[in-house]
Amino acid sequence: MKTGTARGGSRVLTWACAAVAAVLLAAAVAGQWVFPDWDRQDLMTGAAMPGGGHPLGTDGLGRDIARMLVAGARGTLVGAALVAAGSMLIGNVLGLAAGYLGGVTDALVRRWADLLLALPALLVTIVVAGIGGGGYALAVCVLIVLTSPGDIRLVRSAVLEQRHLAYVEAARVLGLSKVTVMVRHIWPNVLPVVVANTLLNFAGAVVALSSLSFLGLGVPPGAPDWGRMLAENRTLLYDNPSAALAPAVAVVVSAVVLNLLGDRLFESRADRRS
Repeated sequence: MKTGTARGGSRVLTWACAAVAAVLLAAAVAGQWVFPDWDRQDLMTGAAMPGGGHPLGTDGLGRDIARMLVAGARGTLVGAALVAAGSMLIGNVLGLAAGYLGGVTDALVRRWADLLLALPALLVTIVVAGIGGGGYALAVCVLIVLTSPGDIRLVRSAVLEQRHLAYVEAARVLGLSKVTVMVRHIWPNVLPVVVANTLLNFAGAVVALSSLSFLGLGVPPGAPDWGRMLAENRTLLYDNPSAALAPAVAVVVSAVVLNLLGDRLFESRADRRS
């Protein structure tokens, strides 16, 4: 009875997270289209508490916080999605090659992954972005490279579990090429782990990119972004706490939701295997 209740609660939590993720996706895709005037200023109003048509109040320039929050979803989430997707691509290619081919290929890939894992990703990104004068694209590229070692090791481990199974041996007996065996036969069985880990990387990238924007190394000034909103509005806690708390809550909620969805996918795969 308790097990059934726990599973029911887990399903409810999963669906709730999926609903929040759908809202975040809609905001990232259509937010700036729905609110094209997100940056409209009203200097006479200035920083004001919620009310008067502004559900989250306004910032120091009289801009509506709610509109900026929706419009800023694109800057925060799209970059994080690029980091997760780029890391997944590198991890799949190198992890498949290392796990299936073995030998020198495996040794070189493992050494490369170990080298990158030894580096503190966020600190290195801050240094590189600072030397390069900041920039959103540069930060995304650096994070892709520094996030990929985890994907490489995960995919490699999953491939090692699959490479000696009967269906792989059957594909070899049929004379299929190594690329065909890896891409058409092994990779689909590794994909659930890859997708789950990509969601976890997505969550980490949201926090990392928001941190960089908070430090002024992410999106340029004037661009909507949750990290930059938090940096610009942190002095308004007494005038309008929502100006700083709203983007902070948005970052935390996004990271938590994506982490929970990723964990749920991992658990679902483990349940199916057991």
